Amino acid sequence: MPGPLQGTKVIEFAGIGPGPHCAMLLADIGADVIRVDRPDAIAPPSAPDRVLQRGKRSIVIDLKHPDGVETVLSLVEKADAIIDPFRPGVTERLGMGPEPCLARNPRLVYARMTGWGQEGPLAHSAGHDLNYIALTGVLHAIGPRERPTPPLNVVGDMGGGAMFLLLGLLSAIIEARSSGKGQVVDVAMTEGAAYLALGCFGLAADGNWNDTRENNILDGGAPFYRCYETSDDKFISVAAIEAKFYSQLLAALGLEEADLPPQMDRDTWPQMHGLFTQCFVQKTRDEWCAIMEGSDMCFAPVLTFGEAAEHPHAQARGSFVEVDGIVQPAPAPRFSRTPASVKGGVPAVGANTREALSAWGFDGDTVDALLASGAVAQNDVQDI
Repeated sequence: MPGPLQGTKVIEFAGIGPGPHCAMLLADIGADVIRVDRPDAIAPPSAPDRVLQRGKRSIVIDLKHPDGVETVLSLVEKADAIIDPFRPGVTERLGMGPEPCLARNPRLVYARMTGWGQEGPLAHSAGHDLNYIALTGVLHAIGPRERPTPPLNVVGDMGGGAMFLLLGLLSAIIEARSSGKGQVVDVAMTEGAAYLALGCFGLAADGNWNDTRENNILDGGAPFYRCYETSDDKFISVAAIEAKFYSQLLAALGLEEADLPPQMDRDTWPQMHGLFTQCFVQKTRDEWCAIMEGSDMCFAPVLTFGEAAEHPHAQARGSFVEVDGIVQPAPAPRFSRTPASVKGGVPAVGANTREALSAWGFDGDTVDALLASGAVAQNDVQDI
């Protein structure tokens, strides 16, 4: 299926984390995404990287070759957007920064994805997801009382990074189509991650957030919003914040609400946590699912990645697909008239150089000359 972004052309300089994730989302919803890989990268992507490369076309360009730079600038003339995952100043030194690109295509959206942003004291420092969310206050709020816990790389890389890159890029494309003018979009994972925690900042401003972990409604401090172990050493989650849902939860646990302290009495939360722990450990996870799942108790089993794809709800909605032998999330969100879809498997690095350049307007002689000069490279290995 074409997807709502059919006809949109995007250049992605190969990177890791949020850039590839955003570009994959764009491909899933219909964009023509070309991934520019380095000459020394002609090898199958690793499994963690492969799941972020589906539906794209890979071309190899030597960005240190004068004809390679000119090839990129020629592609820019046809593009709606470019994704730059490098540290500030890298593309400028290569001759492919915003200024020459916008000179070749004034409607171009030049989206820059970094951890710290394009300026500031830390802008040129190395870092990873964990460091970025540490600076925002988000990491401090996650984990047991003893120490903060890394929440995978979902909050910084994918939430604060890829999702805000997608928002900025699409917003600027829409604006460019009416104004005729492109612009630079500066996406910093620190700022995106902080934005995701906007509600928590509001709670703190109102005096309703305690800086001690596991002492707030949303961080596991509340007995009605946390995970509990079951008799088979698995876990379930409950999130019965509203009073009516909390009442149903107590009834399912066989507890009389009239005999218990008020739900929002923080002083009694440790006592209630102990009581709930004793209740939930009496049954297996599946037994609790049979009692609670599908009700208004705000309940769900805590599943592994493998179990998640097999859950009846995911199965009914087709929430997961298999691509290149890897079970992975299906495209989201869903569109009623122009549905998103996985356009293809993961290409070997450089497998689409000739095809993609031709599709973007390069004639055969020009492509042959670029291949002969080493400015670009073609890898004839089929999709992996």
